[in-house]
Amino acid sequence: MPPVVHPTKQQTKHHCCEYIVPEVHPTHTTNVNHHLYKHYHSHPHTSSTVNKVYHQHFECGPQNQNPGRPQRPPWF
Repeated sequence: MPPVVHPTKQQTKHHCCEYIVPEVHPTHTTNVNHHLYKHYHSHPHTSSTVNKVYHQHFECGPQNQNPGRPQRPPWF
Protein backbone atom coordinates (compact mmCIF):
# COMPACT_ATOMS: atom_id res chain seq x y z
CA MET A 1 0.00 0.00 0.00
CA PRO A 2 1.11 3.43 -0.58
CA PRO A 3 1.88 5.60 2.44
CA VAL A 4 -0.70 8.00 3.72
CA VAL A 5 0.81 11.46 4.16
CA HIS A 6 -0.91 13.67 6.60
CA PRO A 7 -0.73 17.45 6.56
CA THR A 8 2.34 18.87 8.21
CA LYS A 9 2.01 19.77 11.76
CA GLN A 10 3.47 23.25 12.52
CA GLN A 11 5.45 23.84 15.62
CA THR A 12 6.96 27.10 16.81
CA LYS A 13 9.85 27.16 19.18
CA HIS A 14 10.85 30.39 20.91
CA HIS A 15 14.38 31.07 21.87
CA CYS A 16 15.15 33.99 24.18
CA CYS A 17 18.47 35.79 23.97
CA GLU A 18 19.44 38.35 26.52
CA TYR A 19 21.63 41.31 25.67
CA ILE A 20 23.17 43.68 28.13
CA VAL A 21 23.04 47.24 26.83
CA PRO A 22 25.02 49.70 28.95
CA GLU A 23 23.17 53.00 29.29
CA VAL A 24 25.20 55.91 30.59
CA HIS A 25 23.45 58.95 32.09
CA PRO A 26 26.20 61.53 32.72
CA THR A 27 25.78 64.46 35.06
CA HIS A 28 27.89 67.61 34.99
CA THR A 29 28.05 70.27 37.69
CA THR A 30 29.30 73.75 36.83
CA ASN A 31 30.45 75.81 39.80
CA VAL A 32 29.99 79.53 39.16
CA ASN A 33 31.90 81.95 41.37
CA HIS A 34 30.44 85.45 41.44
CA HIS A 35 32.76 88.38 42.15
CA LEU A 36 31.17 91.72 42.90
CA TYR A 37 33.26 94.88 42.83
CA LYS A 38 31.56 97.85 44.44
CA HIS A 39 32.97 101.15 43.21
CA TYR A 40 32.27 104.12 45.48
CA HIS A 41 32.97 107.38 43.68
CA SER A 42 33.68 110.60 45.49
CA HIS A 43 34.23 113.99 43.92
CA PRO A 44 36.41 116.12 46.18
CA HIS A 45 36.51 119.76 45.20
CA THR A 46 39.07 122.37 46.03
CA SER A 47 39.03 126.08 45.39
CA SER A 48 41.62 128.77 45.41
CA THR A 49 41.58 132.55 45.58
CA VAL A 50 43.76 134.87 43.59
CA ASN A 51 44.19 138.46 44.79
CA LYS A 52 45.45 140.77 42.10
CA VAL A 53 46.98 143.97 43.36
CA TYR A 54 47.81 146.87 41.08
CA HIS A 55 50.00 149.87 41.84
CA GLN A 56 50.05 153.17 40.07
CA HIS A 57 52.64 155.80 40.81
CA PHE A 58 52.09 159.46 40.00
CA GLU A 59 54.60 162.29 40.28
CA CYS A 60 52.98 165.33 41.83
CA GLY A 61 54.54 168.65 42.45
CA PRO A 62 54.37 172.26 41.47
CA GLN A 63 55.57 171.31 38.02
CA ASN A 64 55.92 168.05 36.18
CA GLN A 65 59.63 167.65 35.57
CA ASN A 66 59.12 164.54 33.43
CA PRO A 67 56.27 165.15 31.00
CA GLY A 68 56.19 161.46 29.99
CA ARG A 69 55.06 160.38 33.49
CA PRO A 70 51.72 161.23 35.10
CA GLN A 71 51.57 163.43 38.19
CA ARG A 72 51.32 162.01 41.72
CA PRO A 73 48.21 162.68 43.80
CA PRO A 74 48.73 165.27 46.59
CA TRP A 75 48.48 162.74 49.44
CA PHE A 76 51.80 161.15 48.45
